[in-house]
Amino acid sequence: MTRVRAWVIACRTAGVLTLAGFVVAAFTTVPNTVARRVAVPPDMGPADAIVVLGASGNPDGSLSQASIRRALAGIVLYREGLAPRLVFLGMYTEASSRARLAVKLGIDRAAILVEDHEPTTRDEAARMGVVLRERLGVRSVLLVTDVLHMRRARDLFLRAGFLVRPVPTDQGTLTAGRAEDRLRLARAVAQELAALGYHKLLGYL
Repeated sequence: MTRVRAWVIACRTAGVLTLAGFVVAAFTTVPNTVARRVAVPPDMGPADAIVVLGASGNPDGSLSQASIRRALAGIVLYREGLAPRLVFLGMYTEASSRARLAVKLGIDRAAILVEDHEPTTRDEAARMGVVLRERLGVRSVLLVTDVLHMRRARDLFLRAGFLVRPVPTDQGTLTAGRAEDRLRLARAVAQELAALGYHKLLGYL
């Protein structure tokens, strides 16, 4: 009976904590506050290259909203003359699709570098350490990725030997006002904090 009673208490406690977490996430500004602490402020300025991290592609080969958002941010930085190289990363056809988009928007294909075989951010940073830093002598990069992903990405590229100027996208998510938006933000923050913890635990950061 003691074990059964302990199990019932544990289940009730878990239920209460889950409900409390839902209420806090949906109806308070806690997700916004935590997200702003995780976020990295932008630092736009001249660099040796613009590196646009991979997001995801759709099964039909088209780009996802996140992928387009990052790609356009990189294209704008290049058109502003902040770096002479524009690097698109992404698995399968994502990087190539981004490059085609950039060319359609007037970017010289010779200025674009495509890398499409790195499945994780850590792999992307390591690959850029070889392709950009060791082979091309690139020291500083304007790093483009979503705002909550930026801290981990920046630290991985710093570890790969780069001077990093962060250019986070979708910063509007940090000011989520509706309950459903705050819930999505809370989930994204939880996922990113778990990823940061994982990388630090294994010594990647």
